[in-house]
Amino acid sequence: MAKGKRAGGAKGTKITLKMAKNALRVTLDGKLRLDLSNLGIVTFPKCLIKLKNIEELDLSRNKIKAIPEFIGQLTGLCWLDLHSNHIERLPENIGHLGSLVHLNLCNNNLESTGLSPEIGRLRNLQVLNLGMNRLNSLPPTLATLSNLTELGLFDNLFTQVPEWIHVLPNLTKLNSKRNPVIYKQRDAHDSFSVTITGSLYLIREEDMCHPCVERRRRKKLERSQRKINFSGLIRPNSVAQDNQEFWRQRITTSPPGFRKEQARPDGDTNRTTFIHDDNTLQRFKPLPLIS
Repeated sequence: MAKGKRAGGAKGTKITLKMAKNALRVTLDGKLRLDLSNLGIVTFPKCLIKLKNIEELDLSRNKIKAIPEFIGQLTGLCWLDLHSNHIERLPENIGHLGSLVHLNLCNNNLESTGLSPEIGRLRNLQVLNLGMNRLNSLPPTLATLSNLTELGLFDNLFTQVPEWIHVLPNLTKLNSKRNPVIYKQRDAHDSFSVTITGSLYLIREEDMCHPCVERRRRKKLERSQRKINFSGLIRPNSVAQDNQEFWRQRITTSPPGFRKEQARPDGDTNRTTFIHDDNTLQRFKPLPLIS
């Protein structure tokens, strides 16, 4: 049985203190980082309370369902990534992480009732990603996050964006795409105009799971191919337009049984080939038109 695994593997990977210490790294800007992502972890590692000096913790792409109350003891954390787990609720002690600047909870099972109001105590928080959950409302306490600059609400169940979001003084990036949401925003003439969702993804590609990255790349490739395949079919060239009627007359007046390509009018660059055989007009696949 592999070290660090429980019997049968059904309960996932068990992280020991030794394993956690071996995974510690120092970032380029001098922060102590612990990366335990994509290890099949089911239970939040209790040994982490003995590593209170860690500043960045990555537990993304695991199978964690619950965040324990003792997370509040990791008061040195400034960066916490829990995306792509099965988290259903946040503990009350989440509010004790007063140094937290970046919190990523994207792609979990969070409902509005599981989003603790104590998150509003994270006064230093600058980036909060709540995308790809089951949220339809937010705690009003989030209005106190005066340092928040980026907020991700995409792929949730919001039918309206809370009004207090508009009074956050430093919020510059809001993504509420793919929600059943339409909200109103005052324009310069004090009237109301309809505005639909933002367009920023608050998740880096290196933080995304492999299927999400591949799906994103396929969509980009499909969009680029559509532009290539149809860019030449916007309109025919002017010579083909000018000679269209003349060319049609030449085709329809050809004698039966004539089996060679008809002569084109001078200046006609249309590459379509017509063959007339036994009073039946056949059209072969055209080559691209030259603009």
